[in-house]
Amino acid sequence: MKVKELMTAKPATVGQTASLKQVAELMVERGISGLPVVNADGRVLGVVSEADIILKAASRPESAGVLGRFFVPKSVDERHLAATTAGEAMTAPAVTIEADRSVADAARLMVEQQVNRLPVLAGGKLAGIVSRGDIVRAFTRSDGDIWEELNDDIRRKLWIAPDELDIAVTGGRVEVAGRVTTRTEAELIEAFCWRVPGVVSVDCTELSWEADDQALRRPGAGGQGRDHVNA
Repeated sequence: MKVKELMTAKPATVGQTASLKQVAELMVERGISGLPVVNADGRVLGVVSEADIILKAASRPESAGVLGRFFVPKSVDERHLAATTAGEAMTAPAVTIEADRSVADAARLMVEQQVNRLPVLAGGKLAGIVSRGDIVRAFTRSDGDIWEELNDDIRRKLWIAPDELDIAVTGGRVEVAGRVTTRTEAELIEAFCWRVPGVVSVDCTELSWEADDQALRRPGAGGQGRDHVNA
C-alpha cells in the first residue's frame, strides 16, 4: 500500500504569516494536531503543531522584564518566546514523504524522526498529509485485503505466478509455502510481506528455492537451496 492511498488529500494548511491564534482556531475547528505551513506555490516550508502552541504558552512570562525570565522553563526554545506567527513557531524544514512511497516507509520515518504526521509531496508540492492515526487504521485491514495486496505485489513486482506459492493470512499472521527459483526471490517475498500494513508476523519456513544465487556470488562458495537443489 502506498502513502497516496492512505493520506488525507487537500489538508488544511496555513501560510507563514498566519497568527498563532488563527493556527489554534483552525486546529480546534478541524480536530487536528498539526498543520503544514506552505508558501503561495504550495511548497511545504514547515509544520506547526499543538506542541508549538503549548511551548508558546509555556514561554509566556508571569511578569514583565528580566524577572519574568525566571518563570520560563529551561527547555523552551528562545524563538518561541517571541513567536507570533506560524512561520516563526513552525518546525522547519518539515519531514516529508513522497506520495508513491510505501506506508511502511512512512511508519519507519515517523518513528525515526519522532513525528506524528508527514506532509505528502507530489511533484515537490503538498498533495496530502498522513498521520499515525492513518497508519493505525490501515493496520486494521482484513485478512482478505492483506492477501490480495500480497498476491498483487508478488505477481507484478517479482513476476512470480501466484500458483507457485501458497499464501495464507490469519489474524494478520502470514504463512508462505512453495518453491521459487532463487534464494533472493524467497527473501524478497518475505520482505514484501513485512511491508504490507496489517501484517503482524511472517513465516516463510515452508518456502524453498532451487538455487542459492547468493552463495554462488561468493568466491569459492557453492550453495544449495533450502530443501536441496533439483537434480
